[in-house]
Amino acid sequence: MSPEDLLEAARLLQQRGEPYALVTVVRTSPPTSAYVGAQALVLADGTMQGTVGGGCAKEVVVQAALEALRNGAARLVLISNAEAAEEGVQRHPMRCASNGEIELFVHPHRPAPLLLVLGATPCAEQARAFALQCGFRVASRPDAPEAAQAAIALVATQGEGDEPALQAALEGPSAQVLLVASRRKADRLRAAMRERGLPEARLAAIQAPAGPDIGAHTPAHIALAAVGGAIACLPALAQPVAARPAPAYVNPVCGAAVDPATAMHTLSYEGQRFYFCCDGCKLEFERDPARYAAVQAAQRGALKEAA
Repeated sequence: MSPEDLLEAARLLQQRGEPYALVTVVRTSPPTSAYVGAQALVLADGTMQGTVGGGCAKEVVVQAALEALRNGAARLVLISNAEAAEEGVQRHPMRCASNGEIELFVHPHRPAPLLLVLGATPCAEQARAFALQCGFRVASRPDAPEAAQAAIALVATQGEGDEPALQAALEGPSAQVLLVASRRKADRLRAAMRERGLPEARLAAIQAPAGPDIGAHTPAHIALAAVGGAIACLPALAQPVAARPAPAYVNPVCGAAVDPATAMHTLSYEGQRFYFCCDGCKLEFERDPARYAAVQAAQRGALKEAA
C-alpha cells in the first residue's frame, strides 16, 4: 500500500465518520523488517491497512491502536526485549526470534460528532457557524447522507416550519433533539407530534429550551446557548470503540494472533496444521515442535473455556 493510497484511505474514513488510528514507525533497531516512516491504519474492527513490520509486531500494534481509539489518547509504543522503556512509552516484549526493536507512534482519529441543524433562520445560521468552531461536523438537511450519523439535532426554525422540522428530527437517529423554543411552545409542539403518531419514548428526546439560560435575546446569543446545550449532551452520547474479539488462532511461538487464510508460513506436525506470522517463529517451532504443539493445545483449551 503506497503512502498516497494510505492517505486516501484515511481521507475516506474521515469523510465517512469512521474511527481509525494512524500508526507510524519512528525508530527501529535491527534485525527487523520495519523501517522508519512505515505507516499503517488500524480500523475499529482491528483490520490493518498498510504495514509497520512483521507478523510478530502486528497484534501488539493492533491492540495498542484499539486501546488508543477507546480512550482517545495518542501514545508511543516500544516493542523490545530491553528491560525498561523511557517514561511515557508503552513497552511490549518482542516475541519474534529476530529480537529486534520497533518504536511506533499511535495517533487515534475519532470522528467529530455530527450536529444536524434544521432551519433557515439567523439563529440556525449562527448555530452552524458556532458548531463548526466548537469541533462539530454539521448537516443542514435531514435527508443528507451524513445526517444518518447525527447524534444530536437542533431545531431552530422559530416559527418557520416548526412541525415538519421537529418531526424530521424525531424520526432521525439523533438521541437528543434540542428545540429553540420556550417551554410553552415546546409543550404545544409535543402535542402536535403526538397527533402525528410519534411515541412518547421518542418525544422524551426533546430538550427545550435548547441550552442553558444565559439571558439570550439576539440570534447569536440564542445560537450560542443552543450549541452549548449540544456540547453538554456529548458525554452521555459518547460510545466507546468496541473491543476486538478474541483471535481464532494464536501463533504458539510468539503468541500473536494469526489468520490461517493469510499466514506467512505453515507446516504440519503429527497430523495438525500450524500457522506462523514470520519465518523466525517457524524456525523456532522446528527446533522443538513437541514443546510448541503442547503450547497450542493449551491455547485452544483456554479459548474454549473463554467461549
